[in-house]
Amino acid sequence: MAWFETWFDTPYYHILYKDRDFVEAENFITLLTNYLALSKDSKIIDLACGKGRHSKFLNHLGFQVLGLDLSKESIIHNKEFESEDLQFKVHDMRNPIFPEISEEKVDAVFNLFTSFGYFENPSDDRKVFRSISKALTDEGFFVLDFLNEKWVKNTLLPHETTHKEGIDFTIKKKIEDEHIIKDITFSEGGVNHHYFEKVKLHSLEEIAEYANEFGFERAAIFGNYQLDPFDLENSPRCINIFRKKKTTLNSAIS
Repeated sequence: MAWFETWFDTPYYHILYKDRDFVEAENFITLLTNYLALSKDSKIIDLACGKGRHSKFLNHLGFQVLGLDLSKESIIHNKEFESEDLQFKVHDMRNPIFPEISEEKVDAVFNLFTSFGYFENPSDDRKVFRSISKALTDEGFFVLDFLNEKWVKNTLLPHETTHKEGIDFTIKKKIEDEHIIKDITFSEGGVNHHYFEKVKLHSLEEIAEYANEFGFERAAIFGNYQLDPFDLENSPRCINIFRKKKTTLNSAIS
């Protein structure tokens, strides 16, 4: 099994990342939806939603939200928060969304907090873009919140130890073949555990190529969660705002 098919379903993943900044996330979502000028009846897919922190806040803001994630354990957790306008389903982002998962096309798809770059084969990356494009209405938005590969390379911390809920996590990071690899080891209850994360450091040019191939144009790019301008050397994030081009007769036929 791929690393993301096991690690994300463990309780340890959520323990390690338990201190994520919810206030920052909510402020980011507020700024983002204001920038996109989405109407309150807009339909949004939160792709790779995890335990639903973004999905729930988007719904709180008045949007109709569908949260999708490969982790069955996360979706089981999220089900207790469901309502008429907030739904969660298990889904592999490489597979079609419309009409298999969502019966209607949506106004925006958000892929947040580095939930892309997991796949070894570029054809899988293309499947993600193809699925999102087909799920969006014409001129719908695709927000891809990704790492800034140049910043990662400049600031990589090769070794750290962090203590969470009685567990000492040892984390080693390295860059290999244009992937950032995070090696995670710890002991709990006398049992040694070993997991890893591996994310491809896609360049701006690679992401733009995928976007163009599947009918997107880049409307904006931001460098952090405050939506400041992107700077290749200093921005920690690479937040791409893509808009799906209007479907022409020829492209509809193809």
